[in-house]
Amino acid sequence: MPKFSATSRSTEPEIMDSFSLQGKEMEQLLTDLKTVNSLLGGTAITLSGLSKLLKHHDNKRPITIIDFGCGDGEMLRQCAKFGQQNGYTFNLIGIDANPHILEEAKNRSDTYDNIQFQKKDVFSKKKELPECDVALCTLFLHHFAKDDIQYLLKKIAAITKAGIIINDLQRSSIAFQLFKLFGKTFLRTKIARHDGLVSIARGFTKNELEAMIETIPRTEVQIHWKWAFRFQAIIKTHASL
Repeated sequence: MPKFSATSRSTEPEIMDSFSLQGKEMEQLLTDLKTVNSLLGGTAITLSGLSKLLKHHDNKRPITIIDFGCGDGEMLRQCAKFGQQNGYTFNLIGIDANPHILEEAKNRSDTYDNIQFQKKDVFSKKKELPECDVALCTLFLHHFAKDDIQYLLKKIAAITKAGIIINDLQRSSIAFQLFKLFGKTFLRTKIARHDGLVSIARGFTKNELEAMIETIPRTEVQIHWKWAFRFQAIIKTHASL
């Protein structure tokens, strides 16, 4: 059973971070993750942040959006629908290091002609990340240690013209206990139930999140608490859409 500490983030790895995860087991896990985000509002938090960031955009210029740690591409598919409904032209790119997950993402997104996927190591020293207008980090940063997160945010900010939207977990003992009940009721796979608890234990306090974001130069930041025990951070970078 994963352990929780109110004073420090867990260093326990998540099973889904293993590149050996594939096949039916991986497909069922990705479906469980979609259930979590659907029922607990995770996708909506990212989309509301995107709406705020695009508030003054004139809808004429195409917007390139990168989803870091895109998983099966569900966030990008929701972005594509959001763009269609609101008159935006989106070029959507999903980046992940797991080739098995990316194959599943391509299969699940084959009807979307404005979504593409790229296998990349975001911590590579090579300057291989494409430039974008908006970067999404949805339930992505908690997978990493503090120093890695700070390095990664600076690297993403350097290739992002308008802003970064972070949607990640609050480290909360209440959330940890509630997720145990949620997992037993709604999730089919043991991995999803296990990794969900690890994710919460690896989550952030608001002060921790603020301290990491403050290391990014020349930014304007808004952080909001959202249900269910999430933080939405909107980081405006170099340009305005």
